Amino acid sequence: MVELVGIAAGATLTLVVVALHYAKGTGWEAPEDISQQVLEQRAATVPETDFPEPYNRSIGGGAPAGAIPAGEAEGELEEGEEAEEEAGFDPDSIADDEVEYYDIEFAKEGETIEVANNETILDAGEDEGWDLPYACRQGQCISCAGHIEDGPAEDYIRHSQNESLFEDDMEDGYCLTCVAYPVADFTIETGESP
Repeated sequence: MVELVGIAAGATLTLVVVALHYAKGTGWEAPEDISQQVLEQRAATVPETDFPEPYNRSIGGGAPAGAIPAGEAEGELEEGEEAEEEAGFDPDSIADDEVEYYDIEFAKEGETIEVANNETILDAGEDEGWDLPYACRQGQCISCAGHIEDGPAEDYIRHSQNESLFEDDMEDGYCLTCVAYPVADFTIETGESP
C-alpha cells in the first residue's frame, strides 16, 4: 500500500507543478519582425540608377547582343577630333502649322489610322485602344519593337532616341514604336523584334 500512496502523491505533485507552470506561463515572447529592416538594408546596398526598369535586353544582361567593346570600333576618332553628338529628333520643336499626318497600317490590328509626325506610333495605337507591347518608353529596350514591312525604317520614321537598335536592324525595317515618329505612310507589324 505504501507504493500506491507514493505513486499517487508523486502524480498529484506532478499535476500541481504542471498546472502552476501553465498558469504562470513560460515568459517566452516571439522576437519582433525584422523582415522590413532586412529588406531596407539590402536595398541600401544596391546602387541607385537614373533609369526605370526593365532595361535588360534579355535575361542576364543589359547590353545588346554583339555589342562592340570600347576601343574596338572601326573608324575611331583621331586624337584631337571631336565627335558629333548624335542628337535625337525633338517632336516638340515641330510648330503647330507644320504638323503632318500619315496613314499607318497596323497589320496585326487590321486597321489603318492617321498619325501625326509629332506623335509616336505607340501612343497612336494606344489612343485606338490597342494593347501594344512596351516597357521603358524611352528607346532603351526593345520591348516595343515593330517591323516596317515597306523597307528600311529610316525611310518611314524618325526616332527621338534609340539606344537599342543597330543600323542593320533599322535597315531591315525594325523600329522602336515608343520613340518612332512617322515621316511617310507605311505598314507596321507591332511586337516584332530583330
